[in-house]
Amino acid sequence: MAKALNLKGYVVIALTFWLLWSGQLSAKPALIPYPNSLRTTQGYLTLPKRVGVEAQGTKLQFAKNTLQTMLSDLCRLELSEGGRTDIRLKLTTSWQTSTEAYKLTINQSGILIEGGAPQGVYYGLMTLRQILLSAQQHSHGIKLPYIQIEDAPRYRVRALMLDPARHFLPVDAVKQYIERMSYYKFNTLQLHLTDDQGWRLAVDKYPRLTEVGAKRSNSKRVEENGYYSAEDLRELITYAEQRGIEIIPEIDVPGHTAALLTAYPELRGDMHPDSTFVLGRTDNVMLSATTPRVYEVLDDVFSSLARIFRKGSRLHLGGDESAIKRNWATSAEHRQLMQQLGYRSAEQLMGYFFERVLASARKHGFRPMLWCELDEIRMPASRFLFDYPSDVALVSWRMDLTPKCIELTQQSGHELILAPGESAYFDYPQYAGDLPEHNNWGMPITTLKQAYTWDLTSGVTAEANAHISGVMGTLWGEAIKDIDRAYYMTYPRALALAEVGWTELPRRQWTRFAKALPTVLDDLLRSGIPYRAPFELYRTEGRHLDKAM
Repeated sequence: MAKALNLKGYVVIALTFWLLWSGQLSAKPALIPYPNSLRTTQGYLTLPKRVGVEAQGTKLQFAKNTLQTMLSDLCRLELSEGGRTDIRLKLTTSWQTSTEAYKLTINQSGILIEGGAPQGVYYGLMTLRQILLSAQQHSHGIKLPYIQIEDAPRYRVRALMLDPARHFLPVDAVKQYIERMSYYKFNTLQLHLTDDQGWRLAVDKYPRLTEVGAKRSNSKRVEENGYYSAEDLRELITYAEQRGIEIIPEIDVPGHTAALLTAYPELRGDMHPDSTFVLGRTDNVMLSATTPRVYEVLDDVFSSLARIFRKGSRLHLGGDESAIKRNWATSAEHRQLMQQLGYRSAEQLMGYFFERVLASARKHGFRPMLWCELDEIRMPASRFLFDYPSDVALVSWRMDLTPKCIELTQQSGHELILAPGESAYFDYPQYAGDLPEHNNWGMPITTLKQAYTWDLTSGVTAEANAHISGVMGTLWGEAIKDIDRAYYMTYPRALALAEVGWTELPRRQWTRFAKALPTVLDDLLRSGIPYRAPFELYRTEGRHLDKAM
């Protein structure tokens, strides 16, 4: 496919693909992620045009509102007050050990959704939403098959990551992204707020962080310049929490800090003293580990975040791709510190740096996270880059190094989230010649099937994998200029990851997943969300799955 084809061209392809698929939509529910226990029985329930709903207590008011919107938007049904009850939403206290578990029952008595907490009920509603998408409509209402689902997630953390540091994403756009990811039972959004190309967090004590660091260019395009105020982040947090999603801010240090250093050059210490930093172009620079002012500024940043996020929230502090040999290793100040500490290599200063930074984060009530870095950027690697404190959650990411990260964290006991580049990097092209058509540094391809079929923990005992808490799909923003491009790169691969994170391995089946895609992607299209049509999975003649894939 020609590289010159732009996003609008791909949307046209998606529309054409939808027209081909629309005749295939089945009355059988297309469920992604697939439930871990599902039984069907003979019979159908018909929901009338006016539906009676009963929701237990004020804790389920948001769920009830969500249900009302679903029935109206998807089926043109209305809620009725009083009279018969067709749908019941219920909290079941015996499920308190699993806040995300739910039961969904459709039978002759109506629809019952039970959860141990409001989040479980919400997930039951999201499953019902997909059942409604596949349902048969007629003049008297909507016809639903009898079904019994008992469901709970495989992994506790099911995350996506957006990168507004490179190209800013407005609050409303992020809200829309959150809304959609909640449909597929993701419960975490990591926001990569700072990098070489931009600093997107307002900190009152340091106005130049956004006056300088949030202006990537002189362009007026919002996707290049912009930042989040404290109120913006509070608004996003509240919106996400209602849908069971935790927002994790990422402040990337000590590398990926050109925006910070452009705003406050004194934080370089004695490194690059005669260099002029250009926001959006300068990279491979680092904060000084020897300058007390660095730790003071970071402590103030964490203090500012602590007034926005709840105590006990996660805070990702990066720690990746630090160009140590080009920075600390060439600095007289850092060589002197190494001598004082008895260090033989500049890499050991990462431990010194993060000992102070992590202590500051903990002081402000955060639980720290870092990217899992090893002593080599490709195999053979043998150990962590430095000694990670035991309370730090790690995220694997580099191509081919995730198995080694699993092995090392099994030994050390660190919590680990899996985001392997070869399966979960959604900024990578999805097919040969596909987007991104610019700023492509030779990215490998991550196909939809790669995003679905990976499982790096198979054949290993559950006890040995107990430290693996979840999965994350990352969407680095160098070539993602707006939310439409972000959606296009996210879907349908995020649907695959949703099932990797939720559905137990014996229940996952590639052929069944691929057959469910038309209904789910049709819903995306009707919602105005761009996605890449996975045409390579299907043959047009006969419209059946390409079994050679």
